[in-house]
Amino acid sequence: MKTIIEPFKIKSVEPIRFTTKEEREQILKNAFYNPFLIHADDVLIDLLTDSGTAAMSAKQWAGMMEGDEAYAGSRSYFRFEKTIRALTGFEHIIPTHQGRAAEKILFTITGGKGKYIPNNTHFDTTRANVEFTGAEAVDLPTEEGKKPELIADFKGNINIEGLRALIERVGAENIPLCMITVTNNSGGGQPVSMANIRETKKLLRRYNIPLFLDACRFAENAYFIKKREPGYADKSVREIAREMFSYADGCTMSAKKDALVNMGGFLALTDGALASKARNLLIVTEGFTTYGGLAGRDLEAIAQGLDEVLDEHYLTYRIRSVGYLGERLASARVPMVQPPGGHAIYLDAKRFADHIPPDRYPGQAIVCALYRVGGIRTVEIGSVMFGKYDSTGKLMSPPMELVRLAIPRRVYTQSHIDYVIEVVQEVYARRNELRGFRIVEEAPVLRHFTAKFEMK
Repeated sequence: MKTIIEPFKIKSVEPIRFTTKEEREQILKNAFYNPFLIHADDVLIDLLTDSGTAAMSAKQWAGMMEGDEAYAGSRSYFRFEKTIRALTGFEHIIPTHQGRAAEKILFTITGGKGKYIPNNTHFDTTRANVEFTGAEAVDLPTEEGKKPELIADFKGNINIEGLRALIERVGAENIPLCMITVTNNSGGGQPVSMANIRETKKLLRRYNIPLFLDACRFAENAYFIKKREPGYADKSVREIAREMFSYADGCTMSAKKDALVNMGGFLALTDGALASKARNLLIVTEGFTTYGGLAGRDLEAIAQGLDEVLDEHYLTYRIRSVGYLGERLASARVPMVQPPGGHAIYLDAKRFADHIPPDRYPGQAIVCALYRVGGIRTVEIGSVMFGKYDSTGKLMSPPMELVRLAIPRRVYTQSHIDYVIEVVQEVYARRNELRGFRIVEEAPVLRHFTAKFEMK
């Protein structure tokens, strides 16, 4: 392969503060070994998330200067609405300040005790918003999606037979909607095939159950379909995305991912009655229907970003640069989810630190070591993020223990990624020195954001 080059020029830069290993050790202690509690100024390479951390383009910044800040009927909203309608085909476009606000509105209306929301795999805020209503979030990954080392094209697919069994067990009347997350974040950033989306819709139609997409990385998923699924090589990413949305009855989106902005999101729907209820909640919780918690300048930036993200030169660079990181780590035999996903590399903490049991959080041990050794901030996606307790207080762990290295869009160069590779390899070479942790303080919901740890 030729050297990966960024399909853009750098116009503005931000300095990075360098710290010593001794300083980082103290910073970790002060943050109770939780990367969310570390000040951003103390981070050298920030791979905590790809959400809201993108570098915006010159056209996005220019569009922000043209933002119409009218309270009602802003022209920036109508550009936003037109762009999303053209992309998704959905009639009702409801702006929110970010994706979790769209989830909150959707599940407040459709959820509730005795309801079940199936998904290929819920991510953290989606699960929290489902469960907050009293409904049960049901994950239905495929068997191949549970095997980090297995290489397959579409490991993010939903388990259709599992979905059919769930419908028969709990009754279609208790399933207000089914969701598919594209790409499957909790499952290692793996894509979902068009065939899987199509077959899921075919099944749900028989039971009159709506299908929704969690579409925050829709463009990356569409690119994988173009490259991997028969029949799509000659189609544009925009055409593929449009087909994906055509099988759905609505979507939630955090625009902080594939819309290339730092804040924003939306809920898009075909059902007018549901949209009316959603707008009523929007006005109470977010703002008027034509701004929904966003400034006009944010609406402009999202509209522009949704066009830019479909540029196939950008997507080629995006997927190849993440793939480059994964290939280099795999060549050093670092355990990880294979093949590399679209927005992140997921280290397999079970194999990386196999001497640390799940109830001592091997992923958290790796996260802390990456920061201590190289100033790299990452996040655990395993028993800290998704673990629950049974009636006796024993930890119930998820199928996989992962550490996510999420790559912000258009932020870091290849030399930054080469540095990340060196740090991960150093931590892996000394993996037997890693020690586990225990939680000393936690919140009842989304505990990973604020939990405090001590080393065991």
